[in-house]
Amino acid sequence: MNTQLSRFAAHLRESIHSDFPADRFGSLALELFTLQFLHNPAYQTICEARRLTPETVGHWTQIPAAPTAAFKELELTSLAPHERTAVFHSSGTTAQIPSRHFHCAESLAVYEASVISWFLENVPTDLRFAICDIRLICLTPPPTLVPHSSLVHMFETIRREYALSSSMFIGRLDEIGSWTLDYVAAYHRLKEAIDSERPVTILGTAFSFVHLLDYLASKDLIFHLPKGSLVMETGGYKNRSRTMPKDELHSLITERLGVARESILCEYGMSELSSQAYAVAGGQFQFPPWVRAQIISPEIGREVGDGETGLIRVFDLANVFSVAAIQTEDLAVRRGNGFELIGRAEQVEPRGCSLMTA
Repeated sequence: MNTQLSRFAAHLRESIHSDFPADRFGSLALELFTLQFLHNPAYQTICEARRLTPETVGHWTQIPAAPTAAFKELELTSLAPHERTAVFHSSGTTAQIPSRHFHCAESLAVYEASVISWFLENVPTDLRFAICDIRLICLTPPPTLVPHSSLVHMFETIRREYALSSSMFIGRLDEIGSWTLDYVAAYHRLKEAIDSERPVTILGTAFSFVHLLDYLASKDLIFHLPKGSLVMETGGYKNRSRTMPKDELHSLITERLGVARESILCEYGMSELSSQAYAVAGGQFQFPPWVRAQIISPEIGREVGDGETGLIRVFDLANVFSVAAIQTEDLAVRRGNGFELIGRAEQVEPRGCSLMTA
């Protein structure tokens, strides 16, 4: 294990747990860029192809961003093969090649510190009293069935930190490995929350909520979950259900589960990142202080103005052992220091040599 990266990870984890110095983001980003350039061979190749090195980069906004597609073809990691104790894969159809984000115990510790700190910070203020010992319903399979899902690892991290032992994952895998729901378990858990008058927190992808809502509609079921209940939806359909506008999805959640819009928390993340952005339904997404996001014009490669549309570029310091600067394929509208998510850009993934200049 590289000792310099290990020290950086330990210092960052300590800062996340205490009070991250936001004014030091730039210097820390440049320090991490130098370490990743020196110890991540695939990333160094990308940087050199763009003629951007620690000697020529003087500001964090100049740090070369690796496209998410590069995680499918390259080993973008500073970890030796024997140090890679975990790997997260991107979700998608079985025909697609998944991204690979390699982790070790130290990188997972940073990942989990980021999850725990920023999740609680973004729970609506009037619901935070209910976060200790929460009853959690995860609309995903458990970690034992999907060990390479960063989303499920995030849910499990929240469960370990805040949830009662009775909390559960009610997702399952069908015969071809697609995610499904145990609808009977979902019904009983929702009814139990109402009967006990104890709030519940439901975590799931957009397509999982569509499956649950369609089931409730087919049975003509309407729940009014107790005050203090929270829904967190993580977006994403991946051709796993019918799609619908986010506003319509949130309206159906309110109608069928009785959870007010201000108690619906939206999450934005991906397997290539170690931190997440959150927004209360209808609001703008915000990353934690150890992350910066830019909205980049695909035509000129520069940050757009407020109210303009571009691709999301993320600089995540929690990606200590991989690549901190990530160019996504997601479109958003810049809103001050936050952004309004539009969705995935319709484009062909860059491959081979084009990854070096993307």
